[in-house]
Amino acid sequence: MEKIKIKEKIGYALGDTASNIAWRTLTTFLLVFYTDVFGISAAAAGLLLLITRLTDGVTDVVMGMIADRTNTPKGKFRPWILWTAFPLGIILSLTFTTPDFGPTGKLVYAYCTYIALTLIYTASNVPYSALMGVMTSDEKERTSLSSFRFAGAYLGGILTQGFLIYLVLFLGGGDENQGYQYAIYLLSAVLVVFLLITYSTTKERVVSPPSEKSSQVLDDLKDLVKNKPWVILLIVGFLFVTYNSIKQGITVIYFKRYLDNEMLAASYMVVLLVVSMIAAMVTSPLANRLGKRKLFIYVMVFSGITNGFLYLAQPGDITLVYVLGTLSEFGAGIMPVLFFSMLGDSADYSEWKNGRRATGLVYSAGTFAMKFGGGAAGAIIGFILAGYGYDGMDEATMAGAMPGIKMLMSWVPALITVPVVLVLLLYPLSSQQLELMGEELREIRASKM
Repeated sequence: MEKIKIKEKIGYALGDTASNIAWRTLTTFLLVFYTDVFGISAAAAGLLLLITRLTDGVTDVVMGMIADRTNTPKGKFRPWILWTAFPLGIILSLTFTTPDFGPTGKLVYAYCTYIALTLIYTASNVPYSALMGVMTSDEKERTSLSSFRFAGAYLGGILTQGFLIYLVLFLGGGDENQGYQYAIYLLSAVLVVFLLITYSTTKERVVSPPSEKSSQVLDDLKDLVKNKPWVILLIVGFLFVTYNSIKQGITVIYFKRYLDNEMLAASYMVVLLVVSMIAAMVTSPLANRLGKRKLFIYVMVFSGITNGFLYLAQPGDITLVYVLGTLSEFGAGIMPVLFFSMLGDSADYSEWKNGRRATGLVYSAGTFAMKFGGGAAGAIIGFILAGYGYDGMDEATMAGAMPGIKMLMSWVPALITVPVVLVLLLYPLSSQQLELMGEELREIRASKM
């Protein structure tokens, strides 16, 4: 089995650095940008996030099928990374641009730019995610590649969550509207460069068997809904992304309003992201030792419990917030590494069982879970804040909103870990089964070459 060189793993990882410049900016800053800078109400912003993410889920599946049927000399998935690099950077910049419209005009502009952003993000990230499934057929090497990928993802988080607040202040000179625009323009340029590096340094190695090339859309969809590991991962993905997105989406508001120190949010998020990078890099050896399902269950329980204890933190308990947040994030940082590696395993399972491999369609579950879970998290945050009377443009509403902010930072996301664990107990692919399945697939592929 051909080992993937470190250079290629880093090149692939930079693609998720780029994706997370967009994704982390949206999950962490878009809601507070809409409510506190652009002037959209919390309820309207929460509904916007939910509606667009619900409709966007369909496009993930469609994009997965389109990518599976793309055939170019450069592969099925890599070309999409090239084709979408510049459009993604442009639309991200427009999303954080603040035209001087009235309330209705602002809402229409927000819907248009955000929907366009999610569509282009889908066209980029579904093929990017699926690329990992065809760079190697070895499940252990795939876990290693996933570790590199999410180390890159957390680097993207550091660039946005760690520096965006400072960039807004520095480039805006006190004008948040201008500061957000210039800061996002800069980060969008970095995003484009990293996507181009990913395209130029990666290679597709797993070739579809001849029988798959004539498969119909209906066949792929039938295989998908009968793929028990994939169905379970779809549910798990939605739930754990909702969990992580609530934690991320409330952080700036929590530090700004509850702890009364918005600038401290940047250093907090950087600490958490460094911990996440470490967690990503130790995932592969931990998974090899414990198995992916068992490790996923352990980190879900650990992260949820420690996050729930944040409810005990008072406004002056900065050290406690950092300690509990760091412990919770170590577990949270392992979750996506396992999830995307396990999606590759479910693609192998489909090929092993049905003789067809729809890698793009299988990995569309990942982007669907990210966007649907992120939308659900945004709606939960928006609706709870609205229920407690939060108005980002009115300081008089802050005292009444504090209980809602506090619960969103602690036990609301922690509750979501319970159904995740229950669903993971049903996941059928053990380490032994994966090894046997991998051996059989290599023999089948070799016989068809």
